[in-house]
Amino acid sequence: MEHEARFHFDRRRFLGTGLASSAAALTAPAWLPRVSWAGTAGTGRDTLVVVFLRGGMDGLTMCVPYGDTNLYTLRPNLAIGPPGTTSGALDLNGYFGFAPAMAPLLPAFQSGHLALVNATGLSDPSRSHFDMQRWMESGVTSATSTGVSTGWAGRYLQTIGPAGSGLLRGLAIENAPTRTLAGGPACTAVPDPSNFSMPGQSNTATGRRAALNAIHATEPFPLGPAALNTFATIDLLATIDFDNYVPANGAVYPATPFGTKLKSAAALIKANIGVEAIQADLGGWDHHNQLGPIQGTMATLMDNLARALAAFELDLSDGAQTLDRVTLVCMSEFGRRAAENGSGGADHGHGNCMLVMGGHVLGGQIVTQWPTLAPASLDHGDLAITIDVRDILAEVLVDRMACTDLATVFPGYTPVFRNVIA
Repeated sequence: MEHEARFHFDRRRFLGTGLASSAAALTAPAWLPRVSWAGTAGTGRDTLVVVFLRGGMDGLTMCVPYGDTNLYTLRPNLAIGPPGTTSGALDLNGYFGFAPAMAPLLPAFQSGHLALVNATGLSDPSRSHFDMQRWMESGVTSATSTGVSTGWAGRYLQTIGPAGSGLLRGLAIENAPTRTLAGGPACTAVPDPSNFSMPGQSNTATGRRAALNAIHATEPFPLGPAALNTFATIDLLATIDFDNYVPANGAVYPATPFGTKLKSAAALIKANIGVEAIQADLGGWDHHNQLGPIQGTMATLMDNLARALAAFELDLSDGAQTLDRVTLVCMSEFGRRAAENGSGGADHGHGNCMLVMGGHVLGGQIVTQWPTLAPASLDHGDLAITIDVRDILAEVLVDRMACTDLATVFPGYTPVFRNVIA
């Protein structure tokens, strides 16, 4: 009975991840030989990498509008000073500058691989974390959300055939599937791709796998295909030696969970196994108290983000020109209030900034229709949104991902391209 109880627990836990991608592989083999799988290289389609900054990242700290003097009226204690002042901003274009903690990303910006989009976000009135993460990842607003249960990247994958084998098309390097990839064929979540294996004791894994395979080999959709696809995905990821992966160009990822996620993403992309979309999240940005833009919490998070993204850009700038077939978008559900609060922080806001990085990004620019922080220009006390985030995402999908059906990906919205992609 003890063995039987353990078997059923392992079976449920094991199939949980597979069920998230059960629609993906109705014909997936139960045993995947270790062969070279076609990936996105040579298809004319980039691998999409989505970084979601959960908690409402403060864009007015990350990308400082030091040329707008209203900033210093609204944030007399929190605003990072202009370039040349003590702990001042790092100039980007004569009006905007990086926070000092974002310094590791300056080379990517200067080399033309990184662009920033400012006064952007999703044109929805909510300032709720729950709502705005949901709508942002779904690619809709509350007004256009009726009947939408999938994510924008998931719907994109629905509209186009696989770039490779089709076995594993979308991967969230997370503990659970993300809404961004929801509904996408062959999409799942794996928190640690280097350790995706049969749960339970290793000395019984072969026997338990054989038993599960026998049980589900003839079982109908969705359970049977989910089990077989999970076995195949385990074998596919096992072809990549994540533990001994050596980044190119001496790139060093920070020894943080987020740094490890991006290092794993780089290994996945270079392995060329057919993964078309990857998501990696970084949380902790909800700073109502003690924002810490120079030495505190916000500065630590920005340093983690910047060092990981900088390592990713350097790593993919390899002899195979891997960066030329990758586009990364980094965004948050909303920004923070334009004015600081009485607790040394900033409350939920609206407009924000996002990062776009890749070999075909028109980098070295701040893409914006800056509304200013003048009182009359604020949106109920927040930075106004003048560029909908879907404009940027749509341009990436069309110009780098061969998307031909934006109406399905972003229902109820007609994007305006902003010249972010070359």
